[in-house]
Amino acid sequence: MKILSIYRIIGGLRGLIVTFAMLLTGAMALAGAGDLRDGDIPLGAKDAPITVIEYASMTCPHCAAFETEVFPEVKRKYIDKGIVRFVFREYPLDGLALRASMLARCAGKDKFYGFIAVLFRQQRTWATAKDPLAALGRIARFGGMSAADFEACMKNQALSREIVATRYDGQKTYQVNATPTFVINGKPRAGVIPIEEFDKIVTDLVGSK
Repeated sequence: MKILSIYRIIGGLRGLIVTFAMLLTGAMALAGAGDLRDGDIPLGAKDAPITVIEYASMTCPHCAAFETEVFPEVKRKYIDKGIVRFVFREYPLDGLALRASMLARCAGKDKFYGFIAVLFRQQRTWATAKDPLAALGRIARFGGMSAADFEACMKNQALSREIVATRYDGQKTYQVNATPTFVINGKPRAGVIPIEEFDKIVTDLVGSK
C-alpha cells in the first residue's frame, strides 16, 4: 500500500511506540494464556473453551481479507455457538490505521465490531482517498457520529496512547510483529487462517461439535 501524505500530518507511529513504551511498561494488565485485559471488547460466551485474540491493523489488506472472507464463518460456527470467545485488539501499522482504530473505539462497545466490519469492507476506499481523514469522517457520520464527535475523537490523545499501548503489549506479551496475528488459547500464530484450518484447530482443542 502506498504511503499517504497524511501520515506526515498524523505523525510517525514508531515515535509514539518508543515514547509510550517508556511510560506504560508495568502499567498494563498483561494477558496470559488467552486471558482478557482491561479495554477488551469480547464477543462470545464467557465460558467458551477457546479464546481467540486477533491483533490487526486497520490498513492491513490481509486483515481485511480475514474480516470479509473468514470471520463471518468463524462467528456463525463457533462464536455464536459458545465455542470461541473472540477479541479484536488494535495493532496499528501506521498513523492512519491508528485513527481508524480510534474511530471504532469512539463508536462505543455496542457499535465497535460493526465499525470494524465496515472499515475493513471499505478499506480500499478510505485508506487510498486523497483525504483519508475526511473519508473516515464520512464513515463516522454514516454510523451515527456527529462531525463534532468525530473531530473530538481524532484529537483524543488518551485514546491514542491506549491503542498504541495495546500494540506494545502485543509485542511484549506475544512477540507480535505482523498482522494479522492470532493468539489461540495463549499461542500466537501469524497470518490469515482459512476457515478450514480454524475447523481443524477447534477440533484439535475441543473435539467436533
